[in-house]
Amino acid sequence: MESKEISQAVISRLPRYFRYLGELKDEGIERVSSQELSDIMKVTASQIRQDFNNFGGFGQQGYGYKVEYLYEEIGKILGLDKKHNLVIVGAGNLGQALANYMNFERRGFIFKGLFDNNPELFGRKIKDMTVRPMEELPFFIRENNIDIAVLTIPKTSAVAVAEELVIYGIKGIWNFAHVDLNVPKEIQVENVHLSDSLMKLVYNINRYEQDGSI
Repeated sequence: MESKEISQAVISRLPRYFRYLGELKDEGIERVSSQELSDIMKVTASQIRQDFNNFGGFGQQGYGYKVEYLYEEIGKILGLDKKHNLVIVGAGNLGQALANYMNFERRGFIFKGLFDNNPELFGRKIKDMTVRPMEELPFFIRENNIDIAVLTIPKTSAVAVAEELVIYGIKGIWNFAHVDLNVPKEIQVENVHLSDSLMKLVYNINRYEQDGSI
């Protein structure tokens, strides 16, 4: 299939498709129509078909989609057919919570190391990892084929750390620091602003209370 530019809006929906299809697969459902997916996901059937057509369609009109096949194909598109090695930079509460979240490994995201600059945390065991000093990070990344770094550190140090991670060979950064990172365009960055999500929730609550719709 010829390579084409896929919009970020479509890409942002792929994990939801993957999650719901996984649930259908676990329930033993073998086929699903775009309308049935629409009812579950609250996305129009037309939008679902348009999204899937970006990748070749996957289905047949009047026949629906094979759940397991579609689940596997979307997993491949998302890169979940191979494992990704990650390190967490920042062993505070958020970093520890992410390290302890078991579902990541089921999706092929393997946390290999946990780093911090606080000597009081050095040597602490989090899950099956030991908190290491930042000085060990460059060697650890090279020796363990790390491709993704998770930043759970204050924004005052995040920019400098991100620049170092690029030098060390990191391909992607999952950024929980509330700051924009200055990295080369080939380094993929996904920013997670928890407060933004909470503010969006509050906005929708207020809007619904005012006019009864969202």
